[in-house]
Amino acid sequence: MRNSSIPSLMPVYNRIDLVFERGEGSWLFDRRGKAYLDFGSGIAVTGLGHCHPHLVKALQEQAAKLWHVSNLYRIEQQEKLADRLVANSFAETVFVCNSGAEAIEGCIKLVRRYWWAKGRPERTKIVTFEGAFHGRTMAAISAAGSKKLTEGCEPLLPGFEILPFGDHAALERAIGPETAAVLVEPIQGEGGIRPVPASCLQALRELCDRQGCLLVFDEVQTGMGRTGKLFAHEAFGVRPDVVAIAKGLGGGFPIGAFMATAEAASGMTAGAHGSTFGGNPLACAVANAVLDVMLAEGFLDQVAAKGALFKRRVEEVAARLGGAIQEVRGLGLMVGIKTARPNGEVAAELRAAGLLTVPAADNVLRLLPPLTISEAEIEQGCAILAETLRAKAA
Repeated sequence: MRNSSIPSLMPVYNRIDLVFERGEGSWLFDRRGKAYLDFGSGIAVTGLGHCHPHLVKALQEQAAKLWHVSNLYRIEQQEKLADRLVANSFAETVFVCNSGAEAIEGCIKLVRRYWWAKGRPERTKIVTFEGAFHGRTMAAISAAGSKKLTEGCEPLLPGFEILPFGDHAALERAIGPETAAVLVEPIQGEGGIRPVPASCLQALRELCDRQGCLLVFDEVQTGMGRTGKLFAHEAFGVRPDVVAIAKGLGGGFPIGAFMATAEAASGMTAGAHGSTFGGNPLACAVANAVLDVMLAEGFLDQVAAKGALFKRRVEEVAARLGGAIQEVRGLGLMVGIKTARPNGEVAAELRAAGLLTVPAADNVLRLLPPLTISEAEIEQGCAILAETLRAKAA
């Protein structure tokens, strides 16, 4: 018999009392019909906006044909997706899964299998950084290490060394004969939209080459066009060995992947990894539709231009508000504002005014509009931001 004092959904989310009924492009509509300009994109997921017609058509057509067969058999949609990711990236091989956390788990297994297959099983240590977020699985929270993620979940998995963000000297000291890989977000998302300077990422690549360890990028949030390039590492001019992606890959449909060079993936032989649902025809049909749009001529150039406009407008708002916004961070359509007042309080005020944002660490609000946002919607969102913060400062 059900205990009525316990909610049927586990209370692990501090949910906002707001129910959305439908979405269209850059907009969400609640049950009363109120419109909200979505500068959250489901935390960088709905990169092509809500209910993009090409994605809807692909989903409907595939749903009428075939949903699931398992990876016991070839899946044409999965093969097509992998071929396209390889053709448009550094990677030579891809594993398709269901989420970003699964992609990170796969990356961890891949780098350890790599050294095991090379006859160096002692090389298991993975170097990570404070402020990182890599997902909610045990390996992912062990890699990130923050108390907010790990409290009550101990013992954590061994094999991770977590370094201060931006401390290159500590990084030099940490990498040694037992290091398998370095795992880093090119821009920390949950950590407060903290980009790693291009020079630091380039030095990290050189250090990994010198020490013979693998460089793994967590691009779950930064990938799939968010920075104006298909992958953020392209904007930084750094070639990784392994990359995890998800979020924008499915435009709202659950799918993830990890991609690697042939050398890095050399330990991933038959039976080394697997997934029941990963790469199913339905998810891959949608992901291929996402790539249809993102790889179209000129699309990413337009995203880069809109990203530059967006950041410029946010910086102009910050300059006019005299300290209400203390810092503007980010790249492309991945912008963070560090607010003088508590970010949750500011997010609530913006939400009441019809603008959705996503709080992050370091008292930052993430502004993550869809890549398809119009210039007029950018101006409208920045006007709401300015008017709301100005009203509270008065």
